[in-house]
Amino acid sequence: MRPETDWGDRDRAALSRAYDNSGAVADSAARLAAWRDRSDALRARPGHVLDIPYGLGPRNRIDLFACGRPHAPLLAFIHGGYWQRNAKEGFACMAEGPLAHGLDVALIGYTLAPEATLTEIADAIGAALRILRARDAAAGLGRRRLVVAGWSAGGHLAALALDGPEADAGLAISGIFDLAPIARTNLNDALRLTPEEIETLSPIRRTTPRPAPLAVACGGNELPELRRQSRDYAAARIAAGLETHAIELDGADHFSILEALIHPDGRLARIAADLAQA
Repeated sequence: MRPETDWGDRDRAALSRAYDNSGAVADSAARLAAWRDRSDALRARPGHVLDIPYGLGPRNRIDLFACGRPHAPLLAFIHGGYWQRNAKEGFACMAEGPLAHGLDVALIGYTLAPEATLTEIADAIGAALRILRARDAAAGLGRRRLVVAGWSAGGHLAALALDGPEADAGLAISGIFDLAPIARTNLNDALRLTPEEIETLSPIRRTTPRPAPLAVACGGNELPELRRQSRDYAAARIAAGLETHAIELDGADHFSILEALIHPDGRLARIAADLAQA
């Protein structure tokens, strides 16, 4: 399915503003800093396995947090930052809600643009999931249920990863599912998207997705373009007969939406648990 093009008449500056999540949320920097502090505290606790390598780059590492339940399902979380900012270390606190629901949680890091192309970043996520599966096999865990989740750019990468054989379900939070408008913003200065990448790495343009269930979530107070991206992608999957749950969290912006994953009683934490138990 080809997406709607109601963004097509905007110039580069206007379209860049339409995707400027940090500029649209006054406390975004403070919230990221609070998450980093909370994540540092979690990473400092004993019992975690940090910086598992899955590639040659210094960011190609996985942090693994165990809930203590034998043969627990696994949630693999991919951070956002428009593929060119942030790091897994600042998002470890996203594990708190899923851990409380009896899920193990992996935080996947990846090389950022412009050092890596988006093709290379997407391939890296697939490699990380294969390493997680291989570790389970080596530990005699068999094939446990794996939910791939991500926020913002990580939501895009989670949706792509759902096409591979490793993931059993997905949770895409405030994601980007059509790259065509991104190619016309200042974000593309680092991404340098090719026409082929726009076509093959836009989840909404992929014609043969696997029939794995996906929850597509966004905040009711997000930028209109972010809400449109989630709405259009969920509609495209539903039209294709794929199990899709479209969720809009009232009052949530692009950053506050993740509080619903951090807190055990948050809606996204409960959805992650449901996907893991299906």
